[in-house]
Parts: sequence; C-alpha cells; structure tokens
Amino acid sequence: MELTERQKLILGGVIEEYINSANPISSGELIKKHDFGIGTAMIRIEMERLEGEGYLWQPFVSSGRVPTDKAYRYSVDKILEEKIPEFKTIGQIERLLIEESDLFKLALEITRFLASSSSSIAFFGLPEKAILLKEGWEGMVREPEFLDREFFANFADFVSDFENSFNDFEVENNIRVSIGLENTLPRAKNLSLISCACSLPGGQKGFLTIAGPKRMAYKKNISLINSLTKLMAEL
Repeated sequence: MELTERQKLILGGVIEEYINSANPISSGELIKKHDFGIGTAMIRIEMERLEGEGYLWQPFVSSGRVPTDKAYRYSVDKILEEKIPEFKTIGQIERLLIEESDLFKLALEITRFLASSSSSIAFFGLPEKAILLKEGWEGMVREPEFLDREFFANFADFVSDFENSFNDFEVENNIRVSIGLENTLPRAKNLSLISCACSLPGGQKGFLTIAGPKRMAYKKNISLINSLTKLMAEL
C-alpha cells in the first residue's frame, strides 16, 4: 500500500518522538507536538492502519506504538534520497586532519569525535594494518535499551564479534545503513549500523561505522558520517 501524505507525516512524527523518548507513542502524545490538521480519533485510526501495514507495532495492549524495522527503513531511504546536510561541528576535525601528522593519533581522535557526536559506539577500521579502533561505551550504556540485561549482553557480544571479524566486513564508498535483521552478524539483529569507506592522508584506506540501538538519530548520524568521509577524501 502506498502511504498517503497524512500517513507519512504521522509515521515521521511517531519515529521522531520515539527516538527522543524511547517510550511507545500514543495518538494523544503525538497531537500535543504535531499539527496534522485532524483530531486524536483520526490519528488513532491512521496509526492502526500503519500498524496493519507493518510500520508500527504495539508492545502491549493499550500502549502506544513504536516504529518497526520497516518504518526505520522507509525513513532512512527518504533521508538518503535527499541532499544530506553538512554536520555543523565538523570543523574541529578539519583542523586535526591538517595539523596532526601521526596517522594513528588522527584516527583515534576521529573515532572519539564520531562516538561523542553520535552517542553511539564508533569503529574506525584499517584492515590493511589489522587495526580496529573503538570508542563510545560510556555514552552508549546510558541509553534506555541498556537497562535490559539481555540487550546489554547481546550488544557486548556483537562488539566482540565485530572486532574478531572486521577484516571481512564489507564496506561501500557510499553510506550503507543496515537495520535490525538486515545485519549479517547474529548479535546485531536489534541494532542499526551506519558505515562508509574512508581514507586518511597518505592514501591509507579504512572505514567508519556507527553502531547502536535501532532507535538512533538517523538523519544526524548519516549527516555526521557523510560530512566526515567527504572531508577526509578532500584533504
């Protein structure tokens, strides 16, 4: 079914509010922050239709609704189809790229910047040197999903699996976003990964990857990786 313009707006509103709150979103909560030109009852009906089409699901009876992988994929595809905006604070990395001559220190600072800016685990892989840098645990474990012990354990196992197999990780020159079951690693089925190939001064090839809960700020993180890899390619 092709979504109507109203359904697209409502779906976008649910995704935005869920990313911000990590709580199921009700029609009443949605109408407080978004003006769709319709009442709560009609929003509820449209949310039920979106649920029937697989874009939303209800964790338990009488709760609000949360986005599914299909909803996130729809949203991400829209972001990638449009012009990706430049990440606002990328300038500090530009100075590092110009001033820092030690490639390992430079890669480490880039990884830290990627982690802190995305509030996710960030990886910088340099397969030719068998190096994988990782930053971001401190910020990541503050996310609500990590209150679930099983999620925490699976995420830790994913990080270990990724570290052991990063040489086989396929990365493209264009940004790739893998959501939930799209991920090949078994422990990444509840996660989203954003990846892109990159290059350091001197021609050293590598890749950048952000990993975190599916409830991540996709537009911001796609902008971040896109701006970072473009800047690294230009210098």
